[in-house]
Amino acid sequence: MDCKYLNSCGSCVLELSYNEQKELKIAKIKELFARFYSGEIEFFESSEVGFRSRAEFGILHENGDISYSMRGRNSKKIEIDGCQIVDLKISNLMPRLLNAIKDDEALVNRLFGIEFISSAKSLVATLLYHKDVNQISANLSKLQSNLKIGLIARSRGVKLEFGRVNIDEILRINGRDFYYTMSDTAFIQPNKNINEKMISWAINGIDNGGDLIELYCGHGNFTIPISFKFNQILATEISKSSIDMALKNCKLNSVDNIKFVRLSAGELMDAMAKKREFNRLRGVDLDSFDFTHILVDPPRAGCEIEVLEFMSQIENIIYISCNPLTLRDNLEILSKTHRVSKFAIFDQFVHTNHIECGVILTKIDS
Repeated sequence: MDCKYLNSCGSCVLELSYNEQKELKIAKIKELFARFYSGEIEFFESSEVGFRSRAEFGILHENGDISYSMRGRNSKKIEIDGCQIVDLKISNLMPRLLNAIKDDEALVNRLFGIEFISSAKSLVATLLYHKDVNQISANLSKLQSNLKIGLIARSRGVKLEFGRVNIDEILRINGRDFYYTMSDTAFIQPNKNINEKMISWAINGIDNGGDLIELYCGHGNFTIPISFKFNQILATEISKSSIDMALKNCKLNSVDNIKFVRLSAGELMDAMAKKREFNRLRGVDLDSFDFTHILVDPPRAGCEIEVLEFMSQIENIIYISCNPLTLRDNLEILSKTHRVSKFAIFDQFVHTNHIECGVILTKIDS
């Protein structure tokens, strides 16, 4: 990547060719997981530029002017005039939005950051302020009307919305389009192309699916495309707004074999063990499921011990991990009952040391 900020920006830190980055990441994973897996590690490549559909930039105020900024490697902030790794729609909007803001001093004053989200059918910008955005509501409305984008303004305890701010996405999975709608606060995989490859990989690793249990399901990113491999699915998520979106996404894709329940992973473990009853499970007969597979995509901290113990009872495990270190720790427990049959690296964040992994495990005695 030929970027003039590569030596100073704190975001892209690998000053290597893409092949060298790929070799580095594969070597790290082979070393880290040598005890658990010695087979081929699939590597799913990303574009080197234009791959980020979600990005956040600071706003630098200097000499009566404003510019975008990023965290620097050797300084708190560096000034930038663009970013090569963001989606083309975001890249094109960045200068237009900044110039439009500069035309209105009320919009400039105490602005400290801008977030961008793009998708197949949406483009949303969020302006972040150290002042009550209610004071500039009319200015923001005019800005949105001129730019024809979804616009959000936030300050402490206040959120204003202008235009359509839901994110409408289309993912192409194994030759089929899947439709999603999400809120701006939903967890969204930042690299759409890699997300499609990740979901397809998970689906293609399933043979003879019976029933699936999924933890940390979000808005149904994996759940909905994978539903066609199973008789029925029980999917859990702690966020009420994510569950609401997941139900809407089921309707968008004519899916009717998923039960979404708002429970934390720990609460579900208590329910499965008959330790507690939950009103949120009313109408859901846990005994009617015959789980042949479990899918987890946990936060960076990995899975809790009670979740790992539950996973150990299920024949097939699909584990998506954003943190190889906690994945390795979790495999210390899971390897007592399961073996790793497939391992993949999904290069979500090119030019960084971040590594996203996918692991499929099968019971040793199966």
